[in-house]
Amino acid sequence: MKNAAGGGTLPETQVRAMFDRIAGVYDRMNSVMTAGMDSRWRERAVDLAGVRPGDRALDVATGTGDLARELGRRVGPDGEVVGLDFSESMLQIARGKAPELRFETGNALDLPYGDGEFAATTVGFGARNFSDLPSGLAEMARVTRPGGRVVVLEITTPQRPPLSWFFRLWFDTLVPALGRLAGDPDAYTYLPSSVRRFPAPPALAGELAGAGLVDVRWILTAGGIIAIHAGTVPGSAA
Repeated sequence: MKNAAGGGTLPETQVRAMFDRIAGVYDRMNSVMTAGMDSRWRERAVDLAGVRPGDRALDVATGTGDLARELGRRVGPDGEVVGLDFSESMLQIARGKAPELRFETGNALDLPYGDGEFAATTVGFGARNFSDLPSGLAEMARVTRPGGRVVVLEITTPQRPPLSWFFRLWFDTLVPALGRLAGDPDAYTYLPSSVRRFPAPPALAGELAGAGLVDVRWILTAGGIIAIHAGTVPGSAA
């Protein structure tokens, strides 16, 4: 769903242009494609992030800012949330929705922040678009303080019928059709292909461990269509 620093087999410039094009319909399409359940998935992701009032948090590939907004609700007025994305059109919408948060243009593979700046770093529906997944996860871990959490919310492919049959019908047929109605079939053909390329939950857990995170765990929800992973940066918070 959301963009980040790259895009699987597509060059970064093409992926950024694609998300700039669909920014105006992005939220509406998300609600239709998820039957409005995406807000609940973001809430669960922030539950796993474990942020508290007064914390500082980063949302990578923030898109139109909904996950950042949920982080903002948890850290409160004494905390700070930064949302980063490489699509300026997406960020313009995010700023309009949450002017109290900080939204910045940047590359997920080269985060413009120091080591250990954030109590938690999240990415929702954007990690599958990293052009280099290990590098993106390593950057998220780097900017998170010891004892803090890195959380990845992502679509995954269910393996068991009948849900696997429905998933293929929905993602391979109905989602591209919705994209044609929205005026951008390429973007919503890219979505299913990027999901298929993304690692399954056990493999993604291995990638998080490879980025140096410990206590890596994940939950599946929506019948196995959504996976939420969390890992902890080693060490104790200061």
